Amino acid sequence: MELNEYQNKARATDQRPRREGDGIVVPLLGIAGEAGALLTEYKKLLRDGPAYASFPEQVSEELGDILWYVANLAGKFDLTLDGIAVANLAKTATRWGDRDSGPAAWTRPHLFDEGFPEAEQFPRQMTAEVSESVEANGLATVRLTIDGKAYGDPLSDNSTNDDGYRFHDVLHLVHIAMLSWSPTMRRLMKRKRKSQPTIDVAEDGARATIIDEGVVEMVFDYARRHNFLDGVERIDYELLRAVKRRTSSHEVSVRSVPEWEQAILEAYRIWRPIRAQGGERFRLDLVERKVELLE
Repeated sequence: MELNEYQNKARATDQRPRREGDGIVVPLLGIAGEAGALLTEYKKLLRDGPAYASFPEQVSEELGDILWYVANLAGKFDLTLDGIAVANLAKTATRWGDRDSGPAAWTRPHLFDEGFPEAEQFPRQMTAEVSESVEANGLATVRLTIDGKAYGDPLSDNSTNDDGYRFHDVLHLVHIAMLSWSPTMRRLMKRKRKSQPTIDVAEDGARATIIDEGVVEMVFDYARRHNFLDGVERIDYELLRAVKRRTSSHEVSVRSVPEWEQAILEAYRIWRPIRAQGGERFRLDLVERKVELLE
């Protein structure tokens, strides 16, 4: 039976067909009640084990009741079960990929500055180093060099808490390797794509840089509250959705949720030992999308 066919037949048994008042409240309460009944059946299985031989039939009945209430509400909200199912599969594929088809392919373009003059491209391989020093006033600062050239001013945490944010350029650099994107570093390295003024302003300008810094800070706050992602294999979907929303008007919007998740996890895999050791050298490969610490 097709989902929409089921929905139409279920409508014929609705005793509260109104689209307001109890016509909505009854199926809402029904979903909650049947979810509780489903939990009760599972509790019985945990208690009785194999002796609870009718478990499959009981669970089927409870799930069927839940499906009826879902179909009922969908119709009253002018939605179809087919449409809901298609949208849900698209959402879950965006988050997790299709397990049967293997890992999702990297989105295109692979490198956003492909085809631009070499001086406007990120180097395809880079060796970066961040080194920490403590000033006379006790303030810890970090300096960045890339391929032996110093970039930017010394960075501090700009906070009363020693949370290691002074090392956050590492996060930008890993994003370059994994996502081919960091307006902040493109500006710092003087690699803005000035040969195309529209790209220079829209993708490499101040607004893009602010968004880049905002994303790094937002993720850093999340990471700080989760032990800087040590031992973490999955990122909260709401955070990933927030990152996607924040970057939706820029070229990096083509990067998928799984790509962002991998980039964030990789960034903190590199960041953690660098912070612990007070600095380190690491190599970035934009072609292979790899980052490795160097001894």
